[in-house]
This record gives sequence, C-alpha cells and structure tokens, in this order.
Amino acid sequence: MRKGCPYGTHRVIEPGDLLPQPAWKIDNDTEIYDNEVLIDVEVLNIDSASFTQIEKEAGGEEEKIKEIITGIVKERGKHHNPVTGSGGMLIGCVEKIGPAWKGKIPLQEGDRLATLVSLSLTPLRIDRIKKIHKDIDQVEIDGKAILFESGIFAVLPEDLPETLSLAVLDVAGAAAQTAKLVRPGDRVVVIGAGGKSGLLCLHEARKRAGITGQVIGVAPRETSKKRAESTGYCDVVLMADASNALDVMNQVKEVTGGDMADVTINCVNIPNTELSSILATRDCGTVYFFSMATSFTAAALGAEGVGKDVTMIIGNGYTRDHAAISLNIMRESPVLRKIFEELYT
Repeated sequence: MRKGCPYGTHRVIEPGDLLPQPAWKIDNDTEIYDNEVLIDVEVLNIDSASFTQIEKEAGGEEEKIKEIITGIVKERGKHHNPVTGSGGMLIGCVEKIGPAWKGKIPLQEGDRLATLVSLSLTPLRIDRIKKIHKDIDQVEIDGKAILFESGIFAVLPEDLPETLSLAVLDVAGAAAQTAKLVRPGDRVVVIGAGGKSGLLCLHEARKRAGITGQVIGVAPRETSKKRAESTGYCDVVLMADASNALDVMNQVKEVTGGDMADVTINCVNIPNTELSSILATRDCGTVYFFSMATSFTAAALGAEGVGKDVTMIIGNGYTRDHAAISLNIMRESPVLRKIFEELYT
C-alpha cells in the first residue's frame, strides 16, 4: 500500500510544493494511502459564504448550483470555492481505514462521522448530487472523500439529529473561540447574530459576560433580528446592514453610551463588513473575524485608516474541544435547540 504524509502532501497535484488547502488541485483518487480514511459521503455542508456566492452566481437555479459545485470538484479534486476560498464539511460513513492511520480518537469502519476539516483541503469525488437544501446550505450526494491522518472529526452523537449536528459542527469554532475571548462584565457585539454561528456565539457571550456584561446582536433583517431576540441572550438587537460601517458604529455607540464593545464577533457571510466590526469596538478591544468573507487586507488597512488600535483575530475553525463545546450548547439551551431543529432538521 502507498505510504502517505500525515498532512496529505502526497495528494497535491498543483502546485506541487504546497499543502492540500492552499493547493489549486489535489488528487481525489479513492484508492487510499496507508494512513488515510475513506469515507462514503452522504451530505456536504457548504460554507455559508461559499454557498451564498454560488447561489448568487447560479441565479438561485438548483440545476445551475449543482453544475457549479460539481464543476469545482471536478476541476480541483476538492470543494474549494475559487471566489471565496472556502469549502465546508461533510457527513459520511467510514468505509476503509488505512493500516498506518493514527487518529486522535478511536475510529472503526462503519462509524458515522462529521469531518471538522474544511472541504477546501479534503479530496472529494461527487458521483451524483441528489438534493440541494438551499435554506440550510446542505447538499445530499453520492460520493467519496478522504480524511488525512492529521484530519480532525467528530463521531456523530446519538442524542442529536444528524443534520442538526452537522449544522452545529460546521461552525463549532465560533462558539468555542467566543468562550475563550469573553470575560465577565464585557460588552460583546455579535454581528450576524441571527445566523447559526451568531446564535451559538450569543449563548457563549451571555454565559461568559454574565449579568454584569452587555450582549448586543446585529442582524440585517427583521426575521433574523427576531430570531436573535427570541433566544433571550441579548440585551438589545440592532437591525443594520453590516457593510454600512457608520450606521453600525452609531447604533452601537448609542446603546453602549459611547463605550463601544470590548469584544466584537463577526459571523456574517458577505464581504465588506470589516470596518463595521472595527468601528464598533473600543480602542484596545478585540475583534474576532469568524466570517470566511473577511479580507485580511481590508481589516488591516481599514483599522489603520480610521486610527483604531484593536486586536484582530482571524477565526480559526479549530480550537481545543470545539466540537464538544458547541454540541453541548444544544443540550444546555432548549431555546437554541428548538431554533436549530426548526431551521436545520
């Protein structure tokens, strides 16, 4: 059997000196190397920024969406959106485990799992797209995928519906990072508060900031505003276009008495929201960009241009125990579980 690198460099086709994520094209041959896992794929959860872009390009037409998704995978050997640079994750069943594979947690053939590494680095073959769920960014397929030895995953819990688990695990890093960043008494702004990552962040922000803190949601539409309000985690939810930096800043200034946010968390799936996050935050505060639509250049030069001294963190989709933390929110919060079950199951 062929021997592989733990990080999957043996799969890189173009350019040959990169790791799988930044590479343009990788090998999606389903004959595994000695340290890989072959997965029979059932559902792709496309990253929100990526699905939004694809749906817009397709004019909302399902057949065109299928064509774009299969075209990306055929060209690149992975679902790595060339516009957004992002991918997503998947649910599937373990079909075969290489003899040299050494995972961080036990795994057996037949186990059902969700990968916690991006589709932008996962070798993927799509044989057929069976159904598109536009409202939840999920795609049912017949296909195969490869998990590298270094790849993280979660065996699906038995007490939660699979599509619910997939929706939560897709954004698990957001809530877990929020738990690390927010301190008692903090003023926290969550931009994109009505989306799935935003809702999980509201829970952790409220939990960590406590009764002496202030949690402020920002949502673009009345429906998402009401959804965020229904959680009971927000002191106030503002309705604002996150790409309108001055409007967001002025509304946050009003509800904080001019103090602004200690921590701002950006969970939106559209571009040009960097300055809203920066201007909503006090000097020496922290901005956490979980959004895959974030531009490092726009954030860095934008902060410089407005003279804001803020610590900016580019969201890492992985932090220790992030899957356990985020899935447990569904057990801790009946209100969020009800919302997620209505939206994603």
